[in-house]
Amino acid sequence: MSKKQILLNAFNMNCVGHINHGLWTHPRDTSSQYKTLEYWTELASLLERGLFDGLFIADIVGVYDIYQDSVDVTLKESIQLPVNDPLLLVSAMAAVTRHLGFGLTANLTYEAPYLFARRLSTLDHLTRGRVGWNIVTGYLDSAAKAMGLTRQVEHDRRYDQADEYLEVLYKLWEGSWEDDAVVEDRERRIYAQPEKVHKVQHEGEFYRVQGYHLCEPSPQRTPLLFQAGSSARGLQFAGQHAECVFISGQNKQATRAQVDKVREAARAAGRDPQAVKVFMGLTVIVAATEAQAWAKYDEYLSYASAEAGVAHFAASTAIDFARYELDEPIQYVKGNAIESATKTLQNNDWTRRKLLDQHALGGRYITLVGDPEQVADELEAWIAETGLDGFNLTRTVTPESYADFIDLVIPVLQARGSYKSAYAPGTLREKVFGQGPGLPEGHAGFSYKRGA
Repeated sequence: MSKKQILLNAFNMNCVGHINHGLWTHPRDTSSQYKTLEYWTELASLLERGLFDGLFIADIVGVYDIYQDSVDVTLKESIQLPVNDPLLLVSAMAAVTRHLGFGLTANLTYEAPYLFARRLSTLDHLTRGRVGWNIVTGYLDSAAKAMGLTRQVEHDRRYDQADEYLEVLYKLWEGSWEDDAVVEDRERRIYAQPEKVHKVQHEGEFYRVQGYHLCEPSPQRTPLLFQAGSSARGLQFAGQHAECVFISGQNKQATRAQVDKVREAARAAGRDPQAVKVFMGLTVIVAATEAQAWAKYDEYLSYASAEAGVAHFAASTAIDFARYELDEPIQYVKGNAIESATKTLQNNDWTRRKLLDQHALGGRYITLVGDPEQVADELEAWIAETGLDGFNLTRTVTPESYADFIDLVIPVLQARGSYKSAYAPGTLREKVFGQGPGLPEGHAGFSYKRGA
């Protein structure tokens, strides 16, 4: 019986400090070069050498201004500020790769669906179908105020808007142009057949759209759909729309429960539970020997900023942890930020000291430290015991952490049959699922396809 193949995305962001904060100060780290094309094209080439399925690029609209009621720590430690647009990176990286996928985060709350549909269709054409979209609705009041609102839209209401946003996109991507609309007939001077291109008519609560999709059908039509909400409303949305779900686990038992909830949400939406791939965020520090790996961990720890990690987490919960003494219990308050992040504080047994300990490496993702065999053992154990399909691998020291993983861990996983030895052909959706390039039957968006 063949082993389950582990899926891998590199988890990154178009900024200096992403998850493991403070490590930009490490002398071997190059993350401050994020604003150059070479930084990204070299990273893409490295990841393709390691047969990574994708580069998952996070994004945020707004700034982290909850901690100390200011952006001081955010700016000093470059906690996802400054941050550049992730979509503009793709064309350059696609030009130096043939297979690597690109999972792009974009906040639908502040993007008109008509033009956003064109942007992603354009990238899907230019990459020959290697684009995914990480659907987010935002969680920062600073973003809402910057975009002309007084405050963030209420949590569950954001998902109501997102449902309608996806409906508009499905109509544009799947229903506006028929598969055979483009004939490119030079003799008859017909590029596209008018009777096979249809105007979208949408009148909803949040959006009114009347118009033709501006792009002819791209290889995937709808990009591969990622989502990361784990609240009850977020899971309902994921069950309806997501093809890949990104979770943050803290132990195997809790992660198993999260994976089961995602699959149950898909089942409740009338889909095959296995039609959703589940990824967990993970940090890996590996070296040739266990002793060398722990020495590297200690070295990284000396450059990391626990306070920056806590400042980032403060924005996720909308709670200013700086107001609490080191050992004073932090009071749980239901807010309008990331519901799952806030719920981790529900027991009221967290203190700022405990949060600083949790964020010792600058972030709070699970960290695996060891030699290649030990890391491979743990990766396989997480897959087997939790039902996960893969991992979003964070960066620590860039690009060293990815190079170490590729050179040391990937060969071990390949020798064990847990990781591919070559890319499959086709689009990102075909590579991840081994099926066709378009949305499968049973997915909410499939019904909008002409002739479905």
